[in-house]
Amino acid sequence: MISILFIPCNERKRKVKKKILVTRSSMPPKEEYYKEIEELWGSHWLTNMGVKHNKLEDELKQYLEVENISLFTNGHMALELCLQAMNLKGEVITTPFTFISTTHAIVRNGLTPVFCDINPKDFTIDVSKIEDLITDRTCAIVPVHVYGNICNVEEIERIAQKYNLKVIYDAAHAFGVKYKGRGVATYGDASMFSFHATKVYNTIEGGAVCFRDEEFGKSLYRLKNFGIKNEEVIDGIGANAKMNEFQAAMGICNLKYVNEEIKKRAKIVERYRENLENIEGIQLTEIQSDVETNYAYFPVVFHEKEFGATRNEVYNKLKEHNIYSRKYFYPLTNSCECYHGRFNVENTPVALHIANRVLTLPLYAELEFGDVDEICRVILSLHRA
Repeated sequence: MISILFIPCNERKRKVKKKILVTRSSMPPKEEYYKEIEELWGSHWLTNMGVKHNKLEDELKQYLEVENISLFTNGHMALELCLQAMNLKGEVITTPFTFISTTHAIVRNGLTPVFCDINPKDFTIDVSKIEDLITDRTCAIVPVHVYGNICNVEEIERIAQKYNLKVIYDAAHAFGVKYKGRGVATYGDASMFSFHATKVYNTIEGGAVCFRDEEFGKSLYRLKNFGIKNEEVIDGIGANAKMNEFQAAMGICNLKYVNEEIKKRAKIVERYRENLENIEGIQLTEIQSDVETNYAYFPVVFHEKEFGATRNEVYNKLKEHNIYSRKYFYPLTNSCECYHGRFNVENTPVALHIANRVLTLPLYAELEFGDVDEICRVILSLHRA
């Protein structure tokens, strides 16, 4: 006898449902990109600070409201070479609640990261704990703007001036963000942006450093271009971290649409909040006052006792439904295997608590409200009744 398993129609539809990824790269109309790169077949100038590269620099200066900017092949090299150009020695106060690139950039410069905990509301560096970490070896602070939330830039500036410290912001998540009407890139001695494909604004891969000091800019330029000063003089040991023309062309095209992309993301975040606010056991980041955010990510913290399920259980349940979230940031950088035994993760208990409980949910401009509602339905199916 043959047994036939009957699957209800709506269940069959659910099982073959499209994947909902945690992010999707923003791309301009392909005809616009083709037009932007067309002249490259005539010039054959594909890299080494060509027309597209220089055009993008000029447009980003205006958009970010900065006087100086240097483009890079990716955000990591932008931060690593920025730190090197500062000629820093000793200890750097930073946060472990970040992508591993931040910590690697510090360590690869021969500097010692000193990890400061984060505040539990917006997950940026806890400025009330910075001064206790300052020693006679401290040379700089590398705070991280997180998820589109920005650090307490005013208090960081006060501390830096008091102790004569450099401030280099990891602003990978903060493209286009403003505080009190002022572009976030204007704070600190320098700010690094990532233009990776997963970011609000992308150049396929890419990054930039915005800075104040023009002499610093010259050092930064030589470091990203093999240490070359001019055609006959190489007076430093540099790397190769230049942005190519195809990346720059994508950046030129995407910049036209980034404000509209941010508006679309804002509506999606609002929809998530309508579904998930005031649910016991779910913590959403507080909306920062005086901040025009870019809605880069939508993090949710799950407190398992109140919610009824752990972060990992929510992650797996979403995955069963072809929905891909991300444990971001996890693990903390001070707990990664490559730094085993060097740092004590218990020194940053708030960061550890959040890292073990946070998920970033799918967020991109084309995400449909119906998909947001489905994501939230799956999450709330695990909520304690």
